[in-house]
Amino acid sequence: MANHIVSAFSEELDRLSADILRMGGIAETMIADAARSVVSGNNDLAEETAARDDEVDLIEEDVERRIVRLLALRQPMATDLRAVIAALKVSSELERIGDLSKNIAKRVHHLSVSPDVASALKGIERMGDGVVAQLHAILDAYGQGDDQLALQVWFGDEDIDQHYNSLFREVLTYMMQDPRMIGAGAHLMFIAKNLERIGDHCTNIAEIVHYQITGRYLSSSARPKAPLLDG
Repeated sequence: MANHIVSAFSEELDRLSADILRMGGIAETMIADAARSVVSGNNDLAEETAARDDEVDLIEEDVERRIVRLLALRQPMATDLRAVIAALKVSSELERIGDLSKNIAKRVHHLSVSPDVASALKGIERMGDGVVAQLHAILDAYGQGDDQLALQVWFGDEDIDQHYNSLFREVLTYMMQDPRMIGAGAHLMFIAKNLERIGDHCTNIAEIVHYQITGRYLSSSARPKAPLLDG
């Protein structure tokens, strides 16, 4: 009987992990497509990307219900408890990433693609690629239980911040040189900020994965973070 209980609990954890990875995969494509829709001015892609957030929300709600039930029925301890709590926290971080990707996509119809912002759009593309790579890596770390990969993502957040600062300076220069660029520039700044925040959520997941594997918290005071120009 004891072995049956352990096996059933392990299977439940595996199903939770699989659903969280599926949720992360959707979030990953949302970021990539949201950035692509900004660069190309593709409103149809932007709308389709924003609509995918509903699927992310549904998975997160289902995962949360199952975790509450699992805690009540199984009362896990030690490593098992860390795995369950990590699943709950990671699903919450991914839900926020979905929201931020949706926010990016919803700004596309306010933004007219023109040669004046071509360089800034390239910056959005590079930043989007970097954030997608961070999310992909931390999902691999979560799925494989790879603490070293989680630490690489944690230390990599500073690169995203530097991309953001560079883009912030560039867009601000456009706005100062030509007041007609203020509207488009404001939207580009919001888009870049959402990408920077997605990078922060990837770093949060890295901390969760590290704790799940090691049982130790990463020091918040040591968290790599470049000073942001907007703050």
